[in-house]
Amino acid sequence: MAKLKVLIADHLSEDGIKILKDEPDLTVDVKTGLSSKDLAEIVGPYDGLVVRSATKVTAEVIQKADHLKVIGRAGVGLDNVDADAATKRGIIVMNVPAGNTIST
Repeated sequence: MAKLKVLIADHLSEDGIKILKDEPDLTVDVKTGLSSKDLAEIVGPYDGLVVRSATKVTAEVIQKADHLKVIGRAGVGLDNVDADAATKRGIIVMNVPAGNTIST
């Protein structure tokens, strides 16, 4: 089976990136600071996309995402992801709604 390709498009902790990179069935690329236009140009071959709040996942990006199966929003809310466009294409959109509730 071919490895699944995941694009991390926003800054994540090194620990978070390592968890993904340690998965033997994943190929993980980290490319941050992309505009929506730039993301649309490169997203085609990726199976998974991980973003935080800086990257805008627009309908145009989703339309160009030929292989995309899942968009993971590392954080609360989905204001920067066109969830309707993703759903219409059968792409799962997930976030971490309780991610900021852990206090120190």
